[in-house]
Amino acid sequence: MDQPNQSYSRGSQDKTLLAMTIGQAFDHTVAQYPDGEALVVRHQQRRYTWRQLAESVDLHARALLALGLQTGDRLGIWAPNCAEWCISQLASAKLGVILVNINPAYRSTELEYVLKQSGCQWLVCAGSFKTSDYHAMLQALVPELAEQSIGQLNCEKLADLRGVISLAASPPSGFLPWSQLSALGTGIAPERLSARQASLHFDQAVNIQYTSGTTGFPKGATLSHHNILNNGYMVGESLGLTAQDRLVIPVPLYHCFGMVMGNLGCITHGTTMIYPNDGFDPLLSLTAVAEERATGLYGVPTMFIAMLDHPRRGEFDLATLRTGIMAGATCPIEVMRRVISEMHMSEVQIAYGMTETSPVSLQTGADDDLERRVTTVGRTQPQLESKIIDLAGNTVVRGEIGELCTRGYSVMLGYWNNPDGTRDAIDAAGWMHTGDLATMDEHGYVCIVGRNKDMIIRGGENVYPRELEEFFFTHPAVADVQVIGIPDERYGEEIVAWVKLHPGHVANELELQTWCKGRIAHYKTPKYFKFVDAFPMTVTGKIQKFRMREISLEELRTQS
Repeated sequence: MDQPNQSYSRGSQDKTLLAMTIGQAFDHTVAQYPDGEALVVRHQQRRYTWRQLAESVDLHARALLALGLQTGDRLGIWAPNCAEWCISQLASAKLGVILVNINPAYRSTELEYVLKQSGCQWLVCAGSFKTSDYHAMLQALVPELAEQSIGQLNCEKLADLRGVISLAASPPSGFLPWSQLSALGTGIAPERLSARQASLHFDQAVNIQYTSGTTGFPKGATLSHHNILNNGYMVGESLGLTAQDRLVIPVPLYHCFGMVMGNLGCITHGTTMIYPNDGFDPLLSLTAVAEERATGLYGVPTMFIAMLDHPRRGEFDLATLRTGIMAGATCPIEVMRRVISEMHMSEVQIAYGMTETSPVSLQTGADDDLERRVTTVGRTQPQLESKIIDLAGNTVVRGEIGELCTRGYSVMLGYWNNPDGTRDAIDAAGWMHTGDLATMDEHGYVCIVGRNKDMIIRGGENVYPRELEEFFFTHPAVADVQVIGIPDERYGEEIVAWVKLHPGHVANELELQTWCKGRIAHYKTPKYFKFVDAFPMTVTGKIQKFRMREISLEELRTQS
């Protein structure tokens, strides 16, 4: 029983956790609904029943066995949403191979760091996506690809990497085409896959997802079958998903929103997964909902705004929609009202969490009123605990502000090869410290009021100022830099960089924005730059980022 005056809450115990691996859960669903539609990938014009998807997954799992991947080995995936992403997710899980999610927007510097830090043995990559030429970046990073036998890579920069699988129809020399995996798979007896799968247990690591760290380098949140399978299951339970539901997933699969709340939420309920495009497009998402008769839709607030405001929205019949999730940023009340009334999503829910908690730890319910859906992030999920603490670690009384902490099945195993970072994040009692400031009301609803790590959420993407500041320090003209976020109607927040130049050096906004291209992901590039001789500081020498925000906002208002 929760203490009514303490900011502590335990989620419902009515839902039982799944004691199985992802592969076992997938096989169970395939056996239940073999002829049901499992996956629709509209931009690739592909449709799979559960039986067909299982055949493809098992064949590709056998191909990975042929490549020599062992339990605990790492397989990177650097690609936008596609059928191969889902197949790779499930095939690797069946082998106990740890899938390393790589943001499709990453450029060569970020890619090199992630591949090296995780020790990836193989990488699955797209040929290109938007402005990214993945082949060209890999050829520059790993010139040995063209010179050595496929699968026998010996790379000076990336000692663990053995080869790269390309999703392109005709990749350059040195890349193993995805189309050749089927032949490799047929050479491996199905019994070998069965034996490997039978040797696994649900507490083993199955996924590494990189989160931008406050230390300047991304940290690999290491997640188990138990972590993410159950989180997808609990999210689906809250939404009331069934085998009759059809969920449109326009959010990226490399993120927990897509691969856990989307894919695993559907897999644990026999729900159809629908990918409208390789990346988000409001028109294609609306088209997918209407033509596929979807009952659910996911997105961050900016995605829903783009769909609501699309000039052709009125052409589409969205009446089949009933539910979905909006997450990744605070939802404006008018947007929520419109989603419910104009998109027929009467049961739409808000979810809160972080990669390190698989991700969802708090969620509103289908029957929560409008005010709670827009002013809170809901209540503690089943089988989890939440508390809000002060700086001394004491639980605050309800209504008081403190740091939100989460404990339970969803908390990650730790940061990959980073014991110090893990100790900083998870305390001795198993609580994950989120770094978010929050309050809890008398009914257990939590409201997020700030971020004590100064994290910026731009269009649903987490941007950590420290990582950007470390990056800008590598520019020859930059002597010092401070990065802040300011409110933005379209993206939730925009990035501002205050820059102090070295004496005798000159740089302008355009030069620094151009310098970012090809070096860091586009969403991390600041929209605004302010060149200064000094930063606002306290008398003790601490930089006042709140004052920087006030000045930046005032100057932008004056300019407009």
